[in-house]
Amino acid sequence: MSASNELVETLAGLLLQRGWMLATAESCTGGMIAAACTDRAGSSEWFERGLVSYSNAAKHDLLGVPEALIAEHGAVSEPVARAIGRSAVAHSR
Repeated sequence: MSASNELVETLAGLLLQRGWMLATAESCTGGMIAAACTDRAGSSEWFERGLVSYSNAAKHDLLGVPEALIAEHGAVSEPVARAIGRSAVAHSR
């Protein structure tokens, strides 16, 4: 089993134990995290949704990341990543 498969198995177990659901918001990974999670049978029990906003326009339009924040810090920055994460939480249950 690959390291990523082991990680997904561990994550799935922890989420199921707690009764939590996972939502992902990705940019540079282009949905690879969501794909790795949903490749596992039964992932609908713990995986709720995955959002991919690769372009700056998508980050703004889909997730509400302020254009000024992207311009000031760059699309690949901690402040933008935090804004994406907050939006993912707001869009999930």
